[in-house]
This record gives sequence, structure tokens and C-alpha cells, in this order.
Amino acid sequence: MQTLVVGVAGATGSGKTTVAHRLAESVADHVSVLQHDWYYRDRPELTYEERCELNFDHPDSLDSELLVEHLTKLRAGEAIGAPMYDFTTHRRDEQCLPVRPAPVLLVEGILVLADPRLRELLDIKVFVDTDADIRVFRRIRRDIEKRGRTFEQIRQQYYATVRPMTLQFVEPSKRWADIIIPEGGQNAVALDLLAAKLRSVVTT
Repeated sequence: MQTLVVGVAGATGSGKTTVAHRLAESVADHVSVLQHDWYYRDRPELTYEERCELNFDHPDSLDSELLVEHLTKLRAGEAIGAPMYDFTTHRRDEQCLPVRPAPVLLVEGILVLADPRLRELLDIKVFVDTDADIRVFRRIRRDIEKRGRTFEQIRQQYYATVRPMTLQFVEPSKRWADIIIPEGGQNAVALDLLAAKLRSVVTT
């Protein structure tokens, strides 16, 4: 089976997850989606308080080696068990998520384009580029509603790690993108063009 691997990157709150979902919907049953966030390293030796202090926006916090291994297997036609990460406890779940090979693989995450090993496996590299003020408000809402965090926790993490790591790793990775999408899921023209490309793969 011929496989097209698409990487969708961008800073936190940029809309990259929305872009990945819209693209996945465009090819329905012919796609599998992987999130780089699933591959955070498990640190069971640390207390919960110590895990809360980890820098989750640095490339070293992610087990990209395992993601590379899983992508390689999926491209070879092998199913994998993707790890799942609990953002409320900062631990990996015991259960894995079965992911099947598919004509289109979508890989989404803030640092997808920052790692050269991952870039080598991507046929199309997409960077979602959204203004910083919009990204911050989206992150605040997500972390409060979905991850059970307080505004003070979000503020501290943003200044301590999110902003500096975005400037150091995420923004520079834009240079590796084949396609830059301003405003993420709101950019219907860009999404339509990419969706047409993906549909051409699954219909040939």
C-alpha cells in the first residue's frame, strides 16, 4: 500500500489540531492520525509535583524515537499500539491506542517539524501560522476546560516554558514547511487544496 505521510505543526493554540481533523475528515476511512503529544515520556520516578515542573515544550520531553519507529512500521503496513498520555496526572496510560496502516497518515504536534528524524518521514510538511494573541487565548481556554488547570498555572507555564520554547524550537521549524497555512482551520482555501491532494492519493 502506498502511504502519504503529512505532518502538521505550529505553535500551541495555532489551530493545527483543527487542520489535522479537517484533513482527516476529507479522506474518511482512508486515514490514520497520530498526535506527537501522545508520545510524552513517562516519568513514574517523579512525584506529581515534580512532573508538573517539567518542561513539556522542549523536544527532549517527547519520545520521538518511538514515534519514528511507529511511523516506519505504519508505512511498512504494520499496525501499532500508540501510547496515550494523561495531561491531568502527567503520566502515560496503561492502555495503548491501536492504529492501523492507511493510505494517508497525519502526524500532528508543535514539534513535528523540529526533529530531523521525523521530517525525513514526512511527504508533506505543513505549518499552521496564527497570531500569538489568538493562540494564547485558545490555550487558556483549552487548559482550563480540558486539562483542569488554573489560570495561575497556565500563566506560570506560559512564561516559563511555552513562550521561550516556541521562540527557540517551534517558530524556527517553519523554515522546513512545504506549506504555511495562516489562521489554521479558518483558512478554507488552503484546507480545500490540501484535502484535494489527499483525496487524489486515496482514489488512485
